This record gives sequence, structure tokens and C-alpha cells, in this order.
Amino acid sequence: MNRQGIDPISPDAYFPNRIKEKVLFITGAAKGSIGGATAIRAAREGAKVFSVDLKEKELKETCDQIKAEGGDAFAYSADVREPNQVDLAVKKCIEHYGKINLVLNAAGVMDGNDPSKPQDFENNLNLIPSPIHKATDEYWKNVMDANINGLFYCLRAQLNQMVNQGEGGSIVNISSIAGIIGLPGNCAYSASKHAVTGLTRNAAIDYAPYGIRVNSVNMAQTDTPMVFRAMEFVKWAVSQGKGSGMAGLKSASLLSANDPQHRGSTPWEQAATILFLLSDDASNITGSCIATDGGWTTY
Repeated sequence: MNRQGIDPISPDAYFPNRIKEKVLFITGAAKGSIGGATAIRAAREGAKVFSVDLKEKELKETCDQIKAEGGDAFAYSADVREPNQVDLAVKKCIEHYGKINLVLNAAGVMDGNDPSKPQDFENNLNLIPSPIHKATDEYWKNVMDANINGLFYCLRAQLNQMVNQGEGGSIVNISSIAGIIGLPGNCAYSASKHAVTGLTRNAAIDYAPYGIRVNSVNMAQTDTPMVFRAMEFVKWAVSQGKGSGMAGLKSASLLSANDPQHRGSTPWEQAATILFLLSDDASNITGSCIATDGGWTTY
């Protein structure tokens, strides 16, 4: 049997004017990430993009590309783990663009290290992914602070603005397959992403009366710096005899396992679904935690 792969969507694909004149607030918008790809495509579709990230260089690269293509983007460096910085980011967005119509909350981590700095496994053993009995306070706290506390701070500030505007809107939160099933050796990441699922559904209920839709996307391996970093950790952990003994039981989605190159998804594939959910094309979808995982959680 010859395996037949599925070609990924082109990085150049977009729908002209689909979200024209909408203001999109994005966290985790560094170049190469899902947030960065979404920001670039959103600008092509007519949005004004307020882009937030801790990684200033990569954030600037995203906005520079948008501007070079004739789009409208504003770069703002902030740490979503700090509620005052989140509040200031939303305030700056309103000062610059006057409103928030759409939101993508894409900031997140898989380990307890500072995502703006190079990974150093040997000297940061207290911050690496771990099963529960080996997990440190620092690892647990750092992951939860970024993935769920940070999301709460963002939603609180964003929804306060959107409710006061009285114009409705749409929000997408990035979760993971780890928000649907367990992920071996990643207790904090899995717990935090399950919390993202709960917060997404709760927000969908509370803000439907305001015309605000809230959904999440839950992906498996996607070719981003965060995932490449995680893959390097797995290789290192195996070489050191560390990690979960269950990790090798499943290592690919349906599509990746059957692809001749065993490719993961691309940020552009994730961006396509995210922008669909943000757009009026998804006007009847809220409270959904959509598996954009290539079939990982199906089998």
C-alpha cells in the first residue's frame, strides 16, 4: 500500500476582506508560532492586529512582515503571567485602535523555563516536564502561571473591554490534545490545558448574552519553536533514562502516522481553523473545544 499524504495549506492562502476593519488582539504572536501565523494571515484578511509576546525580536518579525505586506499591526511586549501587564496591553490596544473585536489567546509553555531564553536541560532540572511524583513546585507554578493564570488575566481584561463596547465579538483560546486526554510525563501542561477547556466552556456560557463567542483549538504536534523545543527535551530525556515509561505508546496522529514524511501540522493549518472560528463564518459555534489534531484523539 502506498501511503498518500495530505498537502498542508499554503502559507500564502487567505480570504480577502473576511475580517476587514476588525481589531484582533493576539497573545503569543512571535514569528514562527501559531499566533504569529494567525496574525500574518489575519492582516491579509483585513484585520488590524495588536500583537503581544514576551519574545520581542520574534514579535517584531511578525509585525514587520505584516507591515511589509501592507497590513496594519502593532507590537507590544508583555508577560501574560503579570495581570498588570495584561491590563496595560489591553489599554494600549484601545489607545491605538479604539476597540477589540476578536481575540486569539495563544501564549503558553510546555515546561517551566522562560520561553524567551534558550533551553538548558542540565542546569534546570527543576523546571522540566515531569510526572507528578517528580514534579517540583517551580515547574508546576511556572506552567500553570503561563497557561491558565495568564489566560484568565487575559480573558478578564479582554472581556471587560468587549462587554463595555457592546458590539459582541469572538475569542479563540489555544489549548492542546493535552486538554482532551492525558500527556505522559507532562502533569502541569496537561492539567493547565484541561483548565483551558473548562475556562473556555464557562466563558462561552457567561458571555453568550453579550454576543461573544468563545472556542478553543486543541492541536497535536505542530511545527513551532515550542514543539521543536519539546522534541529536543524528549530526545535528551531518553538519552538520560528519564521521562515517562508510557511516552512511547503513541507518538503520532492519524494523519502524521500515514503521511510518507510523517509531518506534523503547520502553524498555517492551525491559523486557518482559528480564523474560521473568529470570523462570521462560525457564527453558530461557541463553547466548542475543537480537535485540530490530525485525528490524534480519535484513535
